[in-house]
Amino acid sequence: MSFLSDTLARVKPSPTIAVTTKAAQLKAEGRDIIGLGAGEPDFDTPQNIREAAKRAIDNGKTRYTAVDGIPELKAAICAKFLRENGLTYTPSQVSVGTGGKQILYNALMATCNPGDEVIIPAPYWVSYPDMVLLAGGTPVPVVCGIETAFKMTPAQLEAAITPRTKWFIFNSPSNPTGAGYTREELKALTDVLMRHPHVWVMSDDMYEHLVFDDFVFCTPAEVEPGLYDRTLTCNGVSKAYAMTGWRIGYAAGPVALIKAMGTIQSQSTSNPSSVSQHAALEALSGPQDFLAPNRKLFQGRRDLVVSMLNQAKGIRCPKPEGAFYVYPDIAGVIGKATPAGTVISNDEVFATALLEETGVAVVFGAAFGVSPNFRVSYATSDEVLHEACTRIQRFCAALV
Repeated sequence: MSFLSDTLARVKPSPTIAVTTKAAQLKAEGRDIIGLGAGEPDFDTPQNIREAAKRAIDNGKTRYTAVDGIPELKAAICAKFLRENGLTYTPSQVSVGTGGKQILYNALMATCNPGDEVIIPAPYWVSYPDMVLLAGGTPVPVVCGIETAFKMTPAQLEAAITPRTKWFIFNSPSNPTGAGYTREELKALTDVLMRHPHVWVMSDDMYEHLVFDDFVFCTPAEVEPGLYDRTLTCNGVSKAYAMTGWRIGYAAGPVALIKAMGTIQSQSTSNPSSVSQHAALEALSGPQDFLAPNRKLFQGRRDLVVSMLNQAKGIRCPKPEGAFYVYPDIAGVIGKATPAGTVISNDEVFATALLEETGVAVVFGAAFGVSPNFRVSYATSDEVLHEACTRIQRFCAALV
């Protein structure tokens, strides 16, 4: 009889964390490793945010807080949603958690029963299906390939909905592809959802501020106000504000759902870090002038990586609308072999051989539900990206 819970058998460790850990281990052993696995900005948290955290410590803001967020932060989140998304919420409709991941997890734990289905467009963030499984639900991945620019079509959404569907998880711009839905594309999806009033929408807007060229971000409840009462709009400070380690995520939605999420949180972690909450308050309420130059830097990195990967033999790399990832297609190298004799039978073998033979760490596509691909996070310097892409070009050129 196993000591471990049966629940554990339903989930697997995060492949993105596994790749980052493996890269760090090899680096510690003295290998020349370039890690392109972690979805983490290489910028420091802005100075004003760090100062706000220091002030919070000096002012004794180091005790327990309300379970799902201090009132000042909830008010700032309401102001953010109104200012940037045209969405009106009250503090009782807001939940603050220990990172965006906890917010999504709480919502699924509070709502999923055995047999409930959750539609997840693939490629998907690796944690979505496993969180659904942990909550007792059934993930329903829908493959959205390169032919639709990794975006779900209305026909695909319509076909996936059944009487058991409880949630549709929507992520734009996307991790892992960077694909962003235009207002017209999103409206076509919300039109489908309006025909199915039993389906709730979980919108993961974590990359809202990381959009490029003339792309305009929008979120489901903004595009279709008729969905407001069954949408959980989720966000956080991790990516745009370079605050991954501070662990603050938030969401707004119907009061009953927010209360239920608070109940889950009260018996798991209780409140997020008090100091981090005050830092997030400054992030949302303070100067936003660093966002535009950071966007410009990321856009330049995207253009560099897309250009260089499209010059690699056997690789096709679409140009994404946002986030800081690309998701190249490697169908052109499947079946070929490395000089060492490794046959590239799938994208996991590709990623493993690439790491072992060139020292470049990427995440294989099967982890995100669509193959044969791999994910590159370009949240690092131009110099590092240029060297990494040069190694990938050499690796592909040597395949026979």
